[in-house]
Amino acid sequence: MRIVFMGTPEFSVHALDALMRAEHEILGVYTQPPRPAGRGKKPRPSAVQARAEALGLEVRHPVSLRNAEAQAEFAALNADIAVVVAYGLILPQPVLNAPARGCLNIHASLLPRWRGAAPIQRAIMEGDNETGVCIMRMEAGLDTGPVLLREATPIGATDTTSDLHDRLARIGGALVVKALREIDTLRPDPQPEAGVTYAAKIDKAEARVDWTRTAAHVARQINGLSPFPGAWCMAGEERLKILRAVSGPGEGAPGEAIGPATIACGDGAVELLEIQREGKKPMQAEAALRGLSLPEALG
Repeated sequence: MRIVFMGTPEFSVHALDALMRAEHEILGVYTQPPRPAGRGKKPRPSAVQARAEALGLEVRHPVSLRNAEAQAEFAALNADIAVVVAYGLILPQPVLNAPARGCLNIHASLLPRWRGAAPIQRAIMEGDNETGVCIMRMEAGLDTGPVLLREATPIGATDTTSDLHDRLARIGGALVVKALREIDTLRPDPQPEAGVTYAAKIDKAEARVDWTRTAAHVARQINGLSPFPGAWCMAGEERLKILRAVSGPGEGAPGEAIGPATIACGDGAVELLEIQREGKKPMQAEAALRGLSLPEALG
């Protein structure tokens, strides 16, 4: 098919590569404009832009698609279909209508659960047993379109957002290729009204660990916020970033170390599996904590 691809972060790159391997014709790639990054705050292209340019594809990064000029340029590509994954801009109706066969979205949840900005993180943080990917026909509402294909994957007790991100990106790439291959026979499945939830954007204020919460809650918070922004706590004057944990039994005052890397919570305890000390690389927790004098309670 003649495809316009629209995506921005690393998650989207897997789908672009999958479409290229399937020998679809990529007419153009739309992505977010370069953003200031690094110590020098120099503009850095998105992961999709970098990959598309390496593949020799034409890249466009309009600030908005709401003006008539941008919409005319999009329509002039005469695409059969648009494939959208974590693009970052709302598509107005003229853009949705432009491709002959509409726009497909790769969404990292089992819709209608976790519409919105942070479906991977929220699925972990809320204790879901599984998540997945949906291929959805796009319409004007936020992730409200009918689903063409879906594939589920379990969420393990120590799965982080990073783990699920990579797994779901691979699933999404394979699933959208299947959707395009079977597009004439797939029946759109309207999303039910029951079970709709919204995955609000992650706020850094959510990242500080509250050890008075249950161990299950704390472990899900840690895993869901890993690697970014990263759950954290204070060990005296040092800030510890906690990147992976698992909940279990244990008793002690909230924040008290009751083992080499086991911290008591309001109910139960969490075993810290990976942490990052200030100025250091991520490490296995026991090794990272060796030699660190922990206070009576982590803050």
